Amino acid sequence: MQKSGLLLLCLTACLFLYSQSPVKLKPQSIQLNGKPKFSLSVLDPYKISVAQQGLNRPRFFAKSPDGRLFVTDMYDRSDNKKGKIYILDGWNDATKTFSTRITYMENLHNPNQVAFYTVNGEHFIYIAETGKLTCYPYKAGDTKPSSAGKQIATFPDYGLSYKYGGWHLTRSLAFHDNKLYVSVGSSCDACVEKEEIRATIVEMDPDGQHQRIYARGLRNAVGIHWIGDELWATNMGRDNRGPDQPEEQLMRIEKDAFYGWPYYYQYKKQIIADKDFIDSIKPAWVKRPPLSKWAIKAHSAPLGFAFFSGFKDPLLNNSFITALHGSTSVWRQRGNAVVQMLPNGSYREIVTGFLQGNTEDKRYGRPCDVFQWDDHSFFISDDKGGVIYYVYKEK
Repeated sequence: MQKSGLLLLCLTACLFLYSQSPVKLKPQSIQLNGKPKFSLSVLDPYKISVAQQGLNRPRFFAKSPDGRLFVTDMYDRSDNKKGKIYILDGWNDATKTFSTRITYMENLHNPNQVAFYTVNGEHFIYIAETGKLTCYPYKAGDTKPSSAGKQIATFPDYGLSYKYGGWHLTRSLAFHDNKLYVSVGSSCDACVEKEEIRATIVEMDPDGQHQRIYARGLRNAVGIHWIGDELWATNMGRDNRGPDQPEEQLMRIEKDAFYGWPYYYQYKKQIIADKDFIDSIKPAWVKRPPLSKWAIKAHSAPLGFAFFSGFKDPLLNNSFITALHGSTSVWRQRGNAVVQMLPNGSYREIVTGFLQGNTEDKRYGRPCDVFQWDDHSFFISDDKGGVIYYVYKEK
């Protein structure tokens, strides 16, 4: 037992040291249809290619029970009902592209994510729109819903103007242990909400029953995933606290915990009371929040992420890979990259070059989600360029 414990300790130490070693990013040319050529820098020796282009605002990925890749498309940054869900099919490993793009559904209200659930051999697809969650039966090979859907939950569908950071129109989904989890962002940058469901992650049965608040104080947890028996989420901090505060987070979410917003935030490994709410009357569940292991620079906008498991490259295996969407204000020069979260609480860029200047015309993309495809490759959605990128290592 002592020998195995010592071996495990040595392996952990080796992995830690390996992950801290310097990495090299290599620029690679990208040519999109009808757009100027630019380059993205990718972790060497990985390569990057355009798997699909010509989308509007592709957001989050999901793999269907029959192995097809679904991706949502919110059309643009406005509050609209022009959203679509696509099936990307016919993967060609020689060309690194999908030969077929099928519109599974359209005319949706800001569809950010879909999720699949199987019970007693029957499959279902859950579609999260701003104001509602709908469940449809799913059969292998479907190109559209095979029967009518059932609305199982509703959510608030209002907020401030996007430029004030208050829309938070996205609803994200995760299943675990026969429960469904939905993140619902705040209606504002920083305020005391009127509706209890705002700035939370909600737990419910797959049929929408027994809905309860699982965690609070999450201003906008756009990315949520269960990794084993642990729920993890990205969370974006408020604005108007300067260029460096508050930090944003990738954090583990505990049942019935409170994570700070709007009363507290994290900065330089400290929990700081927000001066705007020091004298506010606080609900009984408000308490000083825990520190997050991974603090991300303010205004980086962490969105989707994946935990790479069974990945052949030990440099990336068993680590979180996170899409930093980037600040709406280009001059902040924050985010706009895909990063690897490191064991010591820091992170490093593994795909960058989406922003190459101080003006919006020099922003060539905004990473939104990351999806591990197999043991040597992954996809990135870019909701500004309308692109799905494929990042791979030659076998």
